[in-house]
Amino acid sequence: MNGRLGTLTSLYVTQYLGVGFITVGLTAILRDGGTSLDTLALLQVVGLIWPIKFLWAPLLDRYGSRHRGHYRSWLLVLQGALVVSLLALLPFSRPADRLGAVIAICAAYVFFSATQDIAVDAVAVRLLSESARGTGNGIQVAASYLGNLLGGGACVLVYDRFGWEPAIGLLVAMTAVGLVVVWRFREPARTDRVPRIGTAYRALLSVFGQPGCRWWTFGVVPLVYVGAGMAYALVTPALVDAGWSLGRIGVVTGVVISVPAIVAGLVAGLGVGRFGRAGVLVVGGLALALSTLLLLPLMNGRAPLGPTVAALCFFMAAYTVANVVLYTVNMDYSRPDTGGTDFTVLSSFGLVCSFVAASVGLAAAERIGYPGVAVAAIVLVAAGVALGLAHQRRFPRPPRRDGSVDPAPTAAKVRAVA
Repeated sequence: MNGRLGTLTSLYVTQYLGVGFITVGLTAILRDGGTSLDTLALLQVVGLIWPIKFLWAPLLDRYGSRHRGHYRSWLLVLQGALVVSLLALLPFSRPADRLGAVIAICAAYVFFSATQDIAVDAVAVRLLSESARGTGNGIQVAASYLGNLLGGGACVLVYDRFGWEPAIGLLVAMTAVGLVVVWRFREPARTDRVPRIGTAYRALLSVFGQPGCRWWTFGVVPLVYVGAGMAYALVTPALVDAGWSLGRIGVVTGVVISVPAIVAGLVAGLGVGRFGRAGVLVVGGLALALSTLLLLPLMNGRAPLGPTVAALCFFMAAYTVANVVLYTVNMDYSRPDTGGTDFTVLSSFGLVCSFVAASVGLAAAERIGYPGVAVAAIVLVAAGVALGLAHQRRFPRPPRRDGSVDPAPTAAKVRAVA
């Protein structure tokens, strides 16, 4: 099991290295070179590829090499494509001068990264037992922060000190580690290949037919993600309004608060295995509510360095804990034969909710102010946790490997056993 978790960790980290560099590092480099905010907004648009990756996820479930491993054959190509995409950035030592080409390469990288994520998720669905899903998803969430920290933080520091080529070279080298991991990975033989592409695409909807899946996906997930996402969307503008410099905001929100988030992801993953999904959901929900309350001074324009950083670290750790539970239950509902499609469509809905949350939170803040939105966020998260607890009580067991759920014992069955 440790070898499997190590493989998943390496692949999850490397897929986020370039994403972190593009969304944080490259944005900072271009802005430092005088690129306008309107132009930088185009760079952020490439991130929209991630929420729509469910459109091609069924292709990965249907097609794959029997000889090299079904998903491993995809990973060999995709991990190599990530390395090649980053190598393609090497000639652009002045990225602002040829921004169109740079954005096109970045879009290609994000496409390969999103597709690699489908394959890795499918491998995780097949390899992780019920008891290990919490740990696996804790690693996944923590790995996303670590990848962003290295790609958006370490590579920018290398750029600042040594220049463009060494920064890209470091990014390529770290990403190439994943290619070595895939090459050495031996995927278990697949005996449940989807027979037809139409069957794979029908999984986009049939996943919601499992008991409790619609309740979870369209009830619990949007309440928690929109609530937490609304609060998080206010952080950067509130820090600006409180007088923080862009440099300080970048260090704190891009580097400092990633560390407790990484730790929280790993601890939450272990906690799911020991205390159950419902227990960790309650802890994450309570922590989110409390940490959002601690952000109220910031929302009112008071942002002393120490208390604000502590509150932000607490908030990100709480957000991560809740995220691990949401991902774990999503994996519970992912069937082995269509694991890439199932997990992708369920997690993509969460990404859409996050995008919506940012827009709703900022628009609402314009009308009712930051504190009002923060309070509304707490109410939404509390409602999501309550609904999640009700869901887990009614559907306490994850789906079996055949995609069905063991029903809770009825009173008649209890009497019969007695």
